[in-house]
Amino acid sequence: MPTILSHPAVPLALGIGLGGHVISRRLLLMGLAAAILPDLDVLSFRLGISYGDAFGHRGFSHSLLVAVLSAWAAACASGPLRSSFARVFWFVAVAMASHGILDTFTNGGQGVALLWPGSAERFFAPVRPIEVSPIGIRRFLSDGAIEVLRSELTWIWMPAAAVAGALVAARRFKAR
Repeated sequence: MPTILSHPAVPLALGIGLGGHVISRRLLLMGLAAAILPDLDVLSFRLGISYGDAFGHRGFSHSLLVAVLSAWAAACASGPLRSSFARVFWFVAVAMASHGILDTFTNGGQGVALLWPGSAERFFAPVRPIEVSPIGIRRFLSDGAIEVLRSELTWIWMPAAAVAGALVAARRFKAR
């Protein structure tokens, strides 16, 4: 998986790129949380649930269905998020779905159950350039953290910055 440090890159890039008039600060914070939320499934290891189980790591919590249901729940709180139902729904859906999609680009693990519950199959992207991060802070710090972070900088943060920059440029061009 990409680290918890890099999953927020997608909603952050969209929030910066679209601007505060489109993505409120509260909505941005919700999107950042939604992008991290699927990895709470690592608690399944403590409960004795195996990695490959539907409720194990990269299982149901990484599915597109859970992203959509979570987005719908968040959109029901659109008022406090200072945004419309539709905007909250789509922003949170993209933020949370990006988690599982980014995980498919890693070079380790057992794939991602993107289509759960319709399918228990776990998927990887056709190319897998992102160095997988070891699970747990001790393993992360002892097993090549620098290489993982370098990989995430190259394959997640630089493209996210490019998207944010392009959106900001388009916004400024449109304003002229």
